Amino acid sequence: MIHDFCVIGGGIVGLATAKRLLELRPGASLVLIEKEDALALHQTGHNSGVIHSGIYYAPGSLKADLCRRGAVATREFCVENDIPFEICGKHIVATNALELQRLEALGERASQNRIVAERIDAAELGRREPNIAGLGAIFTPSTGIVDYPKLCEALANIIFAKGGEIVLGAAVDAIREEGDSVTVRSGERSWTARKLITCAGLQSDRIARMGGLRIDHRIIPFRGEYFRLPAAKNNIVSTLIYPVPDPDLPFLGIHLTRMIDGSVTVGPNAVLGFAREGYGRFSFNATDMLDFAAFPGLWRTLAKNTRSATVELRNSLWKRGYLAECRKYCPSLELADLAPSPAGIRAQAVMRDGSLVHDFLFVESERQLHVCNAPSPAATSALPIGEMLADRLLQRN
Repeated sequence: MIHDFCVIGGGIVGLATAKRLLELRPGASLVLIEKEDALALHQTGHNSGVIHSGIYYAPGSLKADLCRRGAVATREFCVENDIPFEICGKHIVATNALELQRLEALGERASQNRIVAERIDAAELGRREPNIAGLGAIFTPSTGIVDYPKLCEALANIIFAKGGEIVLGAAVDAIREEGDSVTVRSGERSWTARKLITCAGLQSDRIARMGGLRIDHRIIPFRGEYFRLPAAKNNIVSTLIYPVPDPDLPFLGIHLTRMIDGSVTVGPNAVLGFAREGYGRFSFNATDMLDFAAFPGLWRTLAKNTRSATVELRNSLWKRGYLAECRKYCPSLELADLAPSPAGIRAQAVMRDGSLVHDFLFVESERQLHVCNAPSPAATSALPIGEMLADRLLQRN
């Protein structure tokens, strides 16, 4: 059988893309292939569960537009599919003079991105969040929280209802494009489709090379380590609390996040991972290590960010250092409050020159479209990203 479409990757972006393809081509034959035995087990299932407003992104950029539309689409999808979510808002807190200056720039960016954002002083911050200390803050009321794996379950059900097929436990080991089709193999099984789109996250560069495409980047895994506060401190904040981000870094810093189950997490940091899918603190995969250790872009990136990399590593190994970052804006936290919580891993695309890829990165052939980088916040933006990818695939040929 020749399918119309094959999708590799059972995270939120792959599922959203498959859903959109079936909406645009009713009755089409589509198969989605996922190497794990369940959906959303990697980046989708290991993030903070935040519905972002889009305040951070350059005005007029694709990321800003997708995030703004994605936040609305995510809320609407949750309502339509009875998925619990909460719009609790977020305070971005400045704790020194430099961060106050950066807060001004964020406020201007919010205005240009048409995002409602309220600037408040230290007194008002203390009134709203008595356990949070800062010189001032920006409040984005549209920020929310959700369980993204549950959203993925709903997407899968829609794919099934529209006649799509989802195959689990199928690690792709070969891709061959010839003539008017692409064949994807997993062990003894294979699937042939007229068009292939891959949304493989942490394995996206390997899958692209498997498809015979040339790439000039590698996926470098960055572990984001989280802690969970004790249940007695579930009410320590009423909103999400974020630090003011450093514009030179791609990460948002350690924050306090209310989760949809009522708990509160602290994190993440960002340390170089020694395994693409190793969530344990000392996980190590020799194949992964050899792959990116031989890639010059990694060493050039580390050379450019030596100071921040050193601080992140120190705080990973020294819990008191991690706590000190949290206490900049939440001074009542104690070492005993930080109970380990599952880590996440970010698939960061790095170019050969050491530059970090902050935008979408695609590689394509006649019948293949590989998403090699879907920038944060891909979960928030997943539904419009799926629309964009489906349109891009259908426009070919």
